[in-house]
Amino acid sequence: MFKGFTLGTKKDTTKAVGDAAEDRALAHIEQHGLTLVARNFRCKCGEIDLILKDGDVLVFVEVRYRKRQDYGSALESVTASKQKKIHNSAQYYLQTKALGESQAIRFDVVAMSPNDIQWIQHAF
Repeated sequence: MFKGFTLGTKKDTTKAVGDAAEDRALAHIEQHGLTLVARNFRCKCGEIDLILKDGDVLVFVEVRYRKRQDYGSALESVTASKQKKIHNSAQYYLQTKALGESQAIRFDVVAMSPNDIQWIQHAF
């Protein structure tokens, strides 16, 4: 699914693969009834790949794709530092949208390889 990108630079190819991984993750999650709210929310704290609604719960999703596991799996790449950035970005999102502390939230990770997809709910 991710093979065959023939864009100009390595950066373009990496972005295309990342976009394709996010598309695949979103399709997988939407099959389970969640609804997309925002995609690629960026702020000074970092970026959140996908924001979805699961009933009354706002779900912040980190999508990680690894073609090879030479340097660890996709799931292992969501380090404590990355989790902190996602958490801070989520807090910023909640503030900018004037969503109070009563808004239920959840952090999920979708870890993918060329032949596998894992959706970890309540990942951190």
